[in-house]
Amino acid sequence: MQGILYISHGSRMAEATAEAVTCITGVKEQVDVPLQEICFLELAEPDVEQGIEKLVNQGASKIAVVPVLLLSAGHYYKDIPEQLTQTRKKYPSITFTYGQPLGVQDRFIHVLLERIAETNTSVDQGSKILLVGRGSRNPQTKTDMETVRTKLQKNLSGGRVDCCFLAACNPSFEHQLDASLKEGCSKLFIVPYLWFTGVLMHSIQQKVQEQAKIDTNIIVCRQLGDHPIMKRALEQRVYEAVR
Repeated sequence: MQGILYISHGSRMAEATAEAVTCITGVKEQVDVPLQEICFLELAEPDVEQGIEKLVNQGASKIAVVPVLLLSAGHYYKDIPEQLTQTRKKYPSITFTYGQPLGVQDRFIHVLLERIAETNTSVDQGSKILLVGRGSRNPQTKTDMETVRTKLQKNLSGGRVDCCFLAACNPSFEHQLDASLKEGCSKLFIVPYLWFTGVLMHSIQQKVQEQAKIDTNIIVCRQLGDHPIMKRALEQRVYEAVR
């Protein structure tokens, strides 16, 4: 019997875990597979081993592992495979397949544009847009984020889009935030390329609040979240992992 294991990153913040579970649950309801479980890579339960155990106890003979990740970085190439390698030794008769992260897709640019539009603040020629990624030591992360930046720029009628990162990559968010404010742009939009809320999203908001006393023209957009486009993309990755 086919089973699906969704592996989300996990967070020490209950709000972030709840947002991930809500999004994945919405996808589960659309996927015609009998056995589906959600687990977390770290900081939340159930963990990967517990998620696999749940599926096996329900009768799964095949398990499609779906990484609930935006980009292919360390978690995809190293952390998840390492955990799967250890756990699979307990279940030599189970067939595992490993899916892909969402990657860079044109439809995600429309989600970013919606998040900007939700602020009810227009992007004009004097505006600056900071596209903020998580960051990774994997060089593909910078390449992917530059692709997203280019696509977003092409879909905006005004303003300039720059890319920055919260960890492991340069330029850093703090550096780009300071540099952008010194430029004297009319409006500064902070556009997180993060799937769910969490410590990183709160870090962005905290740094912006520290600057708000000096400059009131900083607009922070919401994360990608459980937008219908994101859920459809994850559903597609599920069926690819099964096949």
